[in-house]
Amino acid sequence: MARRSSSVGAVDGEMNEPFDVVIIGGGQAGLAMGYYLRQQGLRFVIFERGDSIAPAWRERWDSLTIFTPRRYSALPGLPFPGDPDGYPSRNEVIAYLERYAETFELPIDLDSEVRRLSHAGRLVLEINGRMVTADQVVVATGPFQTPLVPKLAQDLDRDVWRVHSTGYRQPGDVPEGTVLVVGGGNTGFQIAKELSSTHKVVLSVGSKQKPLPQRFAGHDLFWWLTKTHLLFTNVESRLGSKLQYRDTLIGSSPRELRRSGVELKPRATSASGRTVSFGDGSELEVDAVIWATGYRPDYSWIDAPVLDADARLVHRRGVTAVPGLYFLGLTWQWTRGSALIGWVKDDAAFLVERIAAVQEGKRQAVSEFAPESAGAGAAARKEG
Repeated sequence: MARRSSSVGAVDGEMNEPFDVVIIGGGQAGLAMGYYLRQQGLRFVIFERGDSIAPAWRERWDSLTIFTPRRYSALPGLPFPGDPDGYPSRNEVIAYLERYAETFELPIDLDSEVRRLSHAGRLVLEINGRMVTADQVVVATGPFQTPLVPKLAQDLDRDVWRVHSTGYRQPGDVPEGTVLVVGGGNTGFQIAKELSSTHKVVLSVGSKQKPLPQRFAGHDLFWWLTKTHLLFTNVESRLGSKLQYRDTLIGSSPRELRRSGVELKPRATSASGRTVSFGDGSELEVDAVIWATGYRPDYSWIDAPVLDADARLVHRRGVTAVPGLYFLGLTWQWTRGSALIGWVKDDAAFLVERIAAVQEGKRQAVSEFAPESAGAGAAARKEG
């Protein structure tokens, strides 16, 4: 069960006995890892910077329905309740993750933001002024870290209502008038469609994505992806290396959006006052803007060599070159399913095998050293 940060960690800033493993992030990736670590009997804790678990889901809009059926939306050890062929809502996912943490009694410390993670022989975490050490650390903060907003947003008048998709909740919160949704991914398409029943909506699509139907020939898309093994194609294969750069729309399409009355525009290129300009030379006067422009990673708090010259994370299936430091829940960490709730368990299971092997190696090293130490001490006492 989740608890406040005062219950775990060092007292008065002093380092306590190290954890076997620390997990950073109390979302689906962190919970899945916690499940497997619990099975291994390791001493671990999950640090979550928010005041509740699954913060990324709580930042999504109220009517969100995920595109994976319930049968494909469960974490290890606990089926997702309800119609297995139905699609769970945002609130259902949050309730499921809360129940998951309680069912397996996962040790979660809320309000515990890791402000710095460093490596100097042992991994050290600075958390709200405390120093906590760990043999191994799993960064399970996922792909939704820092909201990305284009620079052109700075050139809009202050009286233009604007928000990133993480701040959008429902159509009633958006002022009357013309709403521009910027971003042609699943989020942008879904928000634009919802707003079309109450507002004049224009969707700006920077790059085209391939539309895929939610259901085909009587089965859900993910049924087909599983049966054909496309969902398990890894990033190091020839096909996977291509697929990772191809974004898809699931259950949405430009044609469907136009039928709902949404006007489509190309990439937004600039803004001035209340006017936004687009790649085709057209302009639009807006009353509100919703930035469905995704996120960018933020690893500035990690003081360890995990980034390349272009500030990209370097890893192989979540394993970094820093001993004991891993990542989980990344987009295309290994397969298309790596960042999805129903498939994050595959990477978690892979990492926990490595983590357990490292801990076992340390235990064996300690047990081999202990008898020699004890014998040497006894001999010294006898000689004295």
